This record gives sequence, structure tokens and C-alpha cells, in this order.
Amino acid sequence: MLPPGGKKTVMLTFDDGPGRVLPEILAILQEEEIKAAFFWQSRLLHPGRPWRKVLDHGHIIGNHSCSHKNLARLPFHDQLADLSRCKEKIESLTGQKVDYFRPPFGQYNSDTIAAANQLGMETVLWRIASLDWELKDDPVMILNYVIDHLEDRAIILLHELPQSVEILPALIQEIKKAGYDFGLLDR
Repeated sequence: MLPPGGKKTVMLTFDDGPGRVLPEILAILQEEEIKAAFFWQSRLLHPGRPWRKVLDHGHIIGNHSCSHKNLARLPFHDQLADLSRCKEKIESLTGQKVDYFRPPFGQYNSDTIAAANQLGMETVLWRIASLDWELKDDPVMILNYVIDHLEDRAIILLHELPQSVEILPALIQEIKKAGYDFGLLDR
């Protein structure tokens, strides 16, 4: 998933966008010269969102479904239809091929993987969930949780939320202090 390299590497990913805090996330990433992957729900994607900036700055946009439902509870054909709609909407708006898929809530089954594969997408999970959706009132705990669980080649799950924006500069600095570089998905 992450390209091989000599130095310890982690990857930042952001789910549940595109959202209102996306411009702030992009500004921080640009200032730090870090690339990330954004897994978007196509129902939130419209021409007014700054998706062009995401691609222009070298980030990746992945599929996070249309419905944001627990796909493992749906029959194969419904999963395939949902992922296909999301992929088509992102690709038609951006002109960019969607190569990656992340299941909502990390919930999936063999049908989910088969649907993603049929659409030419690699399924991407994570190794470190920041818990930013649960710890929204305690950004320091979010930061400490991620730092305490760092390991080489870890994919870090964040969300496009205000609390994630709040901790992002400190998180990046702490990851760098721990001797890590930032990587990006590489198929």
C-alpha cells in the first residue's frame, strides 16, 4: 500500500468529506508539504467544494460510498451500485480515475471487497484510528492516542472535522519528531 522506503513512514487519510473544514486541512498540508488521501462520500460532492485544489496539490481522492451505510449489511448488487455511483460521480466531476475505496465504519465483507475489485478499486483500511469522532471534546487525547500508536507504514484515519483541524499541525510536528516521513498510497 505505502511504497517501500528506508525511513519510517506513515500516511494521513481523511474520511467523510468533502466538508467545510477541507480548505483549512489543505492549507496545513500544503504548508507542511504533505500529501494525503481523502475518502469522500459522493453525496457531499458538488462543484462548489474545492476538489480541484485537492488534486492540484497532489492528494488522492478515494471512494467512501454514496450512502455511508454499513455496506456489509447490504446484498452484493446494492453494494456494487453504491460504490459505482460514488466512483462515477467523483470521476465525472474531477476527470480523475478513482483507484481506492474505504468502507464506511471499516465494515465490509467478501461482497464489499468483490464490488470494489470489480470496479477496479483497491480497498484501503487503516492501522491507527484517531478516534477524532469520539474524542471531539478532547483534542489533546486525539493527538496523544495517535502518537502513542505510531508504527512504521501505519495508515492514520482522521475525519474532516474541526477537532482534526485543531490538532493537525501538532500531530504533524510530533510525527516528524518521532522520526517519521509522510507517504502516500501507491498502487
